[in-house]
Amino acid sequence: MSSSSKALEPAFHGAGQRIGTEIWRIENFQPVPWPKSNFGKFYSGDSYIVLQTSAGKGGAFLYDIHFWLGKDTSQDEAGTAAIKTVELDVVLGGRAVQYREIQGHESDKFLSYFKPCIIPLEGGVASGFKKPEEEEFETRLYICKGKRVVRLKQVPFSRSSLNHDDVFILDTEGKIFQFNGANSNIQERAKALEVIQFLKDKHHEGKCDVAIVDDGKLQAESDSGEFWVLFGGFAPIAKKVATEDDIIPEKTSAQLYALFLGQLKAVDGDLSKSVLENNNCYLLDCGSEVFIWVGRVTQVDERKAAIQVAEDFLASQNRPKATHIYRLIQGHETHAFKSNFDSWPLGSAPSVAEEGRGKVAALLKQQGASTKGASKSTPVNEEVPPLLEGSGKIEVWHINGGGKNLVPNEDIGKFYSGDCYIVLYTYHSSERKEDYYLCSWIGKDSTEGDRKLADRLSSTMYNSLKGRPVQGRIFQGKEPPQFVAIFQPMVVLKGGISSGYKNYIADKGLNDETYTADGVALMLISGTSLHNNKVIQVEAVATSLNSNECFLLQSGSSSFSWHGNQSTFEQQNLAAKVAEFLKPGSVIKHAKEGTENSSFWFALGGKQNYTSKKLSSEVVRDPHLFGFSFNKGKLEVEEIYNFSQDDLLTEDILILDTHAEIFVWIGQSVDPKERQNAFEFGQKYLDMASSLEGLSPNVPLYKVTEGNEPCFFTSYFSWDPAKASVHGNSFQKKVMLLFGAGHAVEEKANGTNQGGPTQRASALAALNSAFKSSPSPKAGLASKPRGASGGSQRAAAVAALSSVLTAEKKEDVSPSRLNRSPAAGTSPHAAAKFEDSAEIENSKEVVEVKESETIEPITETNVEDSGSKPDIDQDKNNTETSQSTFSYEQLKAKSDNPVTGIDYKRREAYLSDKEFQFVLEMTKDAFYKLPKWKQDMYKRKADLF
Repeated sequence: MSSSSKALEPAFHGAGQRIGTEIWRIENFQPVPWPKSNFGKFYSGDSYIVLQTSAGKGGAFLYDIHFWLGKDTSQDEAGTAAIKTVELDVVLGGRAVQYREIQGHESDKFLSYFKPCIIPLEGGVASGFKKPEEEEFETRLYICKGKRVVRLKQVPFSRSSLNHDDVFILDTEGKIFQFNGANSNIQERAKALEVIQFLKDKHHEGKCDVAIVDDGKLQAESDSGEFWVLFGGFAPIAKKVATEDDIIPEKTSAQLYALFLGQLKAVDGDLSKSVLENNNCYLLDCGSEVFIWVGRVTQVDERKAAIQVAEDFLASQNRPKATHIYRLIQGHETHAFKSNFDSWPLGSAPSVAEEGRGKVAALLKQQGASTKGASKSTPVNEEVPPLLEGSGKIEVWHINGGGKNLVPNEDIGKFYSGDCYIVLYTYHSSERKEDYYLCSWIGKDSTEGDRKLADRLSSTMYNSLKGRPVQGRIFQGKEPPQFVAIFQPMVVLKGGISSGYKNYIADKGLNDETYTADGVALMLISGTSLHNNKVIQVEAVATSLNSNECFLLQSGSSSFSWHGNQSTFEQQNLAAKVAEFLKPGSVIKHAKEGTENSSFWFALGGKQNYTSKKLSSEVVRDPHLFGFSFNKGKLEVEEIYNFSQDDLLTEDILILDTHAEIFVWIGQSVDPKERQNAFEFGQKYLDMASSLEGLSPNVPLYKVTEGNEPCFFTSYFSWDPAKASVHGNSFQKKVMLLFGAGHAVEEKANGTNQGGPTQRASALAALNSAFKSSPSPKAGLASKPRGASGGSQRAAAVAALSSVLTAEKKEDVSPSRLNRSPAAGTSPHAAAKFEDSAEIENSKEVVEVKESETIEPITETNVEDSGSKPDIDQDKNNTETSQSTFSYEQLKAKSDNPVTGIDYKRREAYLSDKEFQFVLEMTKDAFYKLPKWKQDMYKRKADLF
């Protein structure tokens, strides 16, 4: 930690040293750490600072700092939060992105830290109000907005708060109701169910009933009647009245302003990175978003003043509260910022990886650990990525002469750089029926005509298989491990044999360097594992050699296997296998580095110097999930932060960018026309990411449909197959997953009750009249009526309505009825029975049986991370040892004193809590909330994989 940071806020010492969330509340104008038990609670009278630390490339930390301002917080507290945010950034090295968060208008990224929602509470540190947990239970009505992150807002408990366009949650002491406005969004309805589950677990110990009420569909279920009774009786609800909170800022053309002495001056001309000077601050106004860009050599005081200038700017233009303000430091700009510039060339920014190594070393030293030798590379076990099931059927077609020709079995695995191919791999995964992996392979020297034909023919095959395959477009040099693994081996040769390639080089007057078995050819043998044993023909000259690799040299009838001094025995074996594949029956002469004869060097054109440097592998980066849309023909991308399987909504097309490949995921409910354009959407995203983020334009591009996700896609999520097997729209799926029954009300015909509506209407009218004739219960809570006549009238109306509901229950079993058990669960098999009219007469018996069952409550752990967290006790019972914890030295993969009788795939689980946190730099709970691929990444770094 720098000396300057020590002079700043003491509360921030030690901040940002581990992955996760840290929060401070402003108390008496000082930041005070907010206990983890209160995470998600934000008082409207207070201001908070939230730090999110995540893993970046090369082991570095990435920082996002948010200052949250409650609607009743004072200007002084809000100003303190903004200033302290800058100080925290200085402590962290001045690399954080800063966000201003206004209560009710928080950014998606902020809300993603507190899934499913935050619940702002009244009061604050200086208000003197009682904390809600100190009060008796109070019935509350919330409006619930957002399809991936939820903005929950408490509204007055009154019928006038309801409308037809939104989703509402009524939280009473004994039951939680979800009211779905007739025009509300399906995805918001689904997300509201997660909030209900959260409220049930948090405030009701998992024991209250849950009911769903649909606007305009009075199906006569008792839950609907009970819901309207709480509002004093049923009556029509009014149309939605727009408020300031409903104003959504529009994105406008970006305007750049330079900041001088607290004043803004417009910068004319095209937006280019070269306009930004490192000793100044700038404001970029995009309408819905305002960015403050801070030059690297600006002073701390200038940085503190910049946010206030932005707030004054918004106030002067009467901008909506929902307008977001971001502050960025030079060299750490976000994609959202850079996308507003016409050009953003990749610069020579300082190595984040080096910064990360330095930070980790400093932290280890601070904790008393030795870092001697830490800079030396330690050999680690090679990671094996998720691969397709073996023993599948492989078919390959070669694009030639305006069509495709089936490649003979003996030539499968040979690819020419001047040609294009279509590969279809048919396999079985788990208990599913046949799965398909369909790809077009594009040689780097292939013609545009062959490329287009390969894409078109691949799409024709995709459609003939009814859209079930994973469809990919793969370029030479960027073959993913799943593709390489299905060939044994895969050899990429120079030149081409298609008529398109032959005609092209003839027109250009180029020499034909196409590989022939009797010519001179040099093959690089690099990877030896199933997923990387790709062999590449390189220039047949001595300078192509490398001491770390093995090479196969063919010259006429002679074949040489050249072994670099640093090559492996496996590489040498693969060289022999490749020689047999290319020239069956050929005799190989072995040439170890330094013992070559003259005929070897003669074939390469003479002896020359060559390198002994090992090729560096690409840096592994965190994956990102995006939703996208088109605005006036321009692709707009919105990131989905801290994503999970639940974010794959069936009505959407999403993009998963892993840096090594791009997946376009298509939900089952997506419009067929949009499905056809999925590759076009993915290509537009790839073009944009290539220009702004330096992503290779040739990374594999995949199209994946819901229900056909391959293992190399699902590995980026904590994947639950049960979720993937549920059908219906987003809301129906969520009902089934959380409460065990589909929301069949939406699918029922209006006339199923045969005469019931008239009788029901009379009963509702009587009930409504009864409530109007006597005072409504305060806050909507049921109470005994005062006065004999009022009570008698109301009792009669309730009895009449109850009679109707009881009679109609026999004909219509509602999903809300299924959810009334304390366990809030009915199995999917029982739900299926209710859909069958032959079972309706027995529905009461089925429900009673199901209500007697004990069902495990749904929690964040067992929903999102099922199967990730090991059970030590189970391990104890099934292994040789009864000890549950061991030292790190014993558990390491390369331990001198290894422990036996444990699950070696879960070495980290046997660490003590204290040693676990030291080795993996996070708690066990935080670790097991990570997706499996990220868990494996940390385990590999710690030699626990």
